[in-house]
Amino acid sequence: MSPFRRRRPAASTPPALPVMPATPPPAAAATATADPIPPGLKVGAGFAWRLLVIGAAIAVVLLLVTRLSEIVIPFLIGLILSALLVPLSAFLQRHRWPKWVAIITAWVVVFAVLATLALVVTEQIRTQLPSLKTQTGQAVQSAQSLLDTQPFGLTTDAINGYVTDATTWLQQHASDLGAGALKVGDGAIHVLEGLFIVIFVTLFTLIDGKRIWQWTTRLFPRRAQPRIAVAGAAGWTTLTAFVRVQLVVAVTDAIGIGVGAAILGVPLALPIAVVVLFGAFVPVVGAIVGGAIAVVIALVFNGWVQALIMLGIVILVQQLESHVLHPLLTGSAVKVHPLGIVLGVTAGTAIAGVAGAFFAVPLIATANAMITAAKRAPASGTIPVEAMELDDRSIPA
Repeated sequence: MSPFRRRRPAASTPPALPVMPATPPPAAAATATADPIPPGLKVGAGFAWRLLVIGAAIAVVLLLVTRLSEIVIPFLIGLILSALLVPLSAFLQRHRWPKWVAIITAWVVVFAVLATLALVVTEQIRTQLPSLKTQTGQAVQSAQSLLDTQPFGLTTDAINGYVTDATTWLQQHASDLGAGALKVGDGAIHVLEGLFIVIFVTLFTLIDGKRIWQWTTRLFPRRAQPRIAVAGAAGWTTLTAFVRVQLVVAVTDAIGIGVGAAILGVPLALPIAVVVLFGAFVPVVGAIVGGAIAVVIALVFNGWVQALIMLGIVILVQQLESHVLHPLLTGSAVKVHPLGIVLGVTAGTAIAGVAGAFFAVPLIATANAMITAAKRAPASGTIPVEAMELDDRSIPA
């Protein structure tokens, strides 16, 4: 074999062909060019119909609540009363009181407080009734003298004419008033039914509240149960904290305004304090109404100077509540802005009257706590023990 071997010519590579850009399929290109709706409008429409569905669901729930108000309102009252009594019962049980003794003691405390307030208020009204008649007559004469002057120009004859017209109207509509009296009788029956519902709701919550909540949680799909359990625990903690805070605030308002009225010599000082006590459970609005009643009574029976002093006392108590008690007691347990409170009370009043105003704020605070806790809870897994027990410091075992 010769060392001088002829080299083979290298294989020539074909020239590279130009790469053509990929073209979309005809159907996709037609779809991309034929869709005139911008993506932002699609997103907005998606949010819009979902909000409409949520609004319709809320409207249906509110309609059912108003139609079943004779059941819903006593149930909510029993729930709020339970939020007040369950911590007391649990406290007694932690100090080795038997369960049934702790429950009965909690009930006795509530009924004793209510009965004492009713007896004291009734006794004060009965005692001050003779002097109130005299002061009322003097107040009516002063009002007639004021109305007789300008710019009112209402003489005694004109006022008597209005009284005569009112009497005639009552005589002509006596049958309607009789029908209204029958409705009042039916209302008394409904009040008794509601009282039984309140008693049973509170009693069973004290006896077996933990297992009732566990049964309620198991009604939901298994994947949703952890979040429902955590949300329920947060809601119950918020509700109990709200009730305790409102109780302290209500007692403080009642003592401040009641003592001020008593010092000024305003009649019915104790009934005024009781009105303020129960009115303070409707935050912001209830305290204003209770204070206004105290100022009006002071104006009618004691004159405008005492009324101005009473107004100053009411404002001082309100400032103490807003700037000292609420920041000190509420803390992070009840996170509801004052604007939300006012709007909630207004909406509750428009939907369900006095009951709506009373339940608006605790429902808003509880719902806010439940939604926040559900967003932070795990989507699946085992249910936390503390969530199923709804805060062992509040719910008895």
